Formats: sequence, C-alpha cells, structure tokens
Amino acid sequence: MKVAVIGSTHAGVFAAKQIKADHPDAEIHVFEKNQTVSFLSCGIALWIGDNVSSTDKMFYETPNSMAKQGISMHMQTLVEAANLKAKTLNIKDLVSGAQSEETFDKIVITTGSRAIKPRIPGIDSDKVFDSKTWDNANALKEVTENVKRIIVIGAGYIGAELAEQLSVNDKEVTLIDGLDRVLANNTAPEFSSVFQKAYEDHGVKLALGQMVSGFEDTADGIKVTTDKGTYEADIAILGIGFLPNTALFRDQVDMLPNGAIKVNKFMETSAKDVFAAGDSATVFYNPTQKDDYIPLATNAVRQGILVGKNIVEPSLAYQGTQATSAVELYELAYAATGLTVQSAARKGVEADSVTISEDYRPDFMLSTTPVKASLTWEKGTRRIVGAAFLSKHDISQAANVVSLAIENGMTIDQLSMTDFFFQPNFGQPVNYVSSVAMAAVLKANK
Repeated sequence: MKVAVIGSTHAGVFAAKQIKADHPDAEIHVFEKNQTVSFLSCGIALWIGDNVSSTDKMFYETPNSMAKQGISMHMQTLVEAANLKAKTLNIKDLVSGAQSEETFDKIVITTGSRAIKPRIPGIDSDKVFDSKTWDNANALKEVTENVKRIIVIGAGYIGAELAEQLSVNDKEVTLIDGLDRVLANNTAPEFSSVFQKAYEDHGVKLALGQMVSGFEDTADGIKVTTDKGTYEADIAILGIGFLPNTALFRDQVDMLPNGAIKVNKFMETSAKDVFAAGDSATVFYNPTQKDDYIPLATNAVRQGILVGKNIVEPSLAYQGTQATSAVELYELAYAATGLTVQSAARKGVEADSVTISEDYRPDFMLSTTPVKASLTWEKGTRRIVGAAFLSKHDISQAANVVSLAIENGMTIDQLSMTDFFFQPNFGQPVNYVSSVAMAAVLKANK
C-alpha cells in the first residue's frame, strides 16, 4: 500500500505515524512545503513573552524522527496539482526545482488552514505581520524585541494571547476587533467583561466594534485605519482567524462553502480512498449534532489517528468534538466546552444558561479563590451543550468533565447528581461542577 500524506501539521503527523504503526509494510510519503513538522503554533505568544524553555520543544516530531519511524519525508516539496480520482499528484521540489508525477493507492489530505488575510489596502506592508507558522513566529520574536508600540488585530484566542503577552512585557498595545467585546466568539459576556477589565488594567487600549479599512506606512511605523478611527504603532500583527487550505482539491470532493472538506465518521471524503483530517476537514460537533468547521489541534490529532485506523477498512468511528479549549490571560484561567447561549442561537439551538460564583474549596483553608462557572443546556431536552469556567485556580479539567458529559448526551439533571469527590485541599462538599448543574436544574424547573 502506497500512501501520500499532503501536509505535516498535527493531523498529517499523527496520520502518518498511525498508518505506519498499524500497517508496518505500508509505503508512506509525506509532502511538506516547509522545513519543519508538528509546530505547536499555540506557543507563539508564549515564546514572544519569554515563557518558552526551548524552541526545540515547540515541535514534538522532526523530519528526522519521522524518517526513523520508516516514513518517507519530502520536505520543501510542493504538491502543485492533484487528481483525486486517478490518485496522482504533481510534485515540485522547491530546492532543486525538479518536478514529477506520482500515483498512490491512498491519499490523505492534511493541508491544514491558512490565516485569514482580507484584501485591505496596505495589508501587505512589511510592518504587518502574520501569526501562524514557524517562520511567522521567528519574524515576530525578532521584531517585537525591538519595538515599543504594537497593534494586534483580532481579539479571538490568538490575538488575545498576543496582546496579553506583549502588554506584560511593557509594550504599548492596541487591540482591535470587529465585534464589540474581546473573545466574543469564545465566551459569554459575563466572562469577556472580566478579561476586558484585565486588559484595561494592564494598559491595553481596546478598539472594539471596529472594522479595519486600511494600513499605511509612516515614517515611524504603521497607521491602521478603521471605520471609527486611526491608530499608529511600530508594527501591526494579524490574528483574525483561519480558513481551510483546500483550493487544490476544489470540485474534486464535497466541501462546506468555506472550503472545509466533508468527511464521514471514518475520515473518508466523497472520493474513494481519499481521506481528510485536521484544519482542512469538517468535524462532527456534538452540541449541535451537525458537521462544522472548528480548527483546533485536538481535533486534528484525533482525526489523524482515525485516518490511520481506517486507512484500509472502516473500523473506528469518530466520536465527534465539543471544541473544548482554554486560555490563560493575566493569571486568569478560562476553560470552556461546547456552546454559549449566544453561539447556540447562531447555530439554531434554543438554549438557556446559568452562571454561579463560589470559592473552589472551603473557606477554613488558609487560601482559596472564586470560580465563575456557567452551564448551557438545550431547552426542552435539558441536554447539556456547553460550559465555561474562570478562576485564578486551575479549572481546566472541569471543562474536560463537561466535555465528556456532552459527548455522552447527559442532561443537567444527570450532571447535578454525578459523583465527584470531596476533600478540603481540592474542593467543596459540593463540587462547583455539581453546583452549577444544580443551579441549572433549579432554573430549568421554574
């Protein structure tokens, strides 16, 4: 079996490794246009903020380590064209310029995503930086050490983390977003308001509800114009979001309107013997019970493994995702899973929610701190569809608990009576996950 894996992001790396583990005799070829594999781009902001022990550890595999596992790595190699029906790829070596056409038994598409870069005048200025790839990370690390004023465009997770790390390293930061609050697509208002205050307390200028209309180089840096004002800095960083990098396969496989390749529960596309995973593919989103596009490393890893498990025959089905994620800003930990009431409405789910605040462990302990907890459920069925937690305490595993509850279709009633331990070092007699579920039941019963 000769397999082509196009791209070596998280999905590509795990797909190739799993195929080789399950089928040692398989001939696996990975084609990657860059020089690195498995870059943990979520670490860019931490590296810029000098919170990374070693840049080598921002990669969990290398081309050499993959090759030692029996995988043929074709680095700095571009797949210029693909005929998915014939299983042929047109390949170009970006170093030598050599071109060839090869035929495969199976093709795995893990081309990942591309940063959203709107066609705005001046956006191609060398003072406007992207924030996705290893090359982007190196460029940002070098430039941010030598500038004082920085504009960050996009207040989702990427932009939010960049703005926070830059501000705590004594940079003058302006954070611009088209929505009216930070992390608007990731949090409910009662959580984003906490972060907005934290930004303001640390001197970050928030320019929210503003759409960028232009960039202009100045003698001292860059001027960013929005529909509500102008802002000047030494550089600007884009953190707007991502779209599937799948133009190469257009009209050959079924896709969502945004270009995400549709896959079934075995990671198969509509083309025979062609698989897709990661940021280039759809996921089954358990809170809505529908296919969706949610580019997250955790989704990519699981889907990549499933490609390996199903490459010969369908055997292990995808369990879906809850898009569980977390971020830490100004020592405030935020972890969430599934939907908020606001995102549920956008996706056609009629939902309600409740939010509580209580100390994570008893007050007789020498120290404790509050946890803000929210739970979202579907009206009528009482099925849990989301949760969020915010605290200076590490509440990350609470989101994982509720993620599991969503995946298994649990109701607020069931979660309210689920067994969680009590020990004063770790929690209250009624755990805050139980407390918010009990509050949800009370509200739903009114």
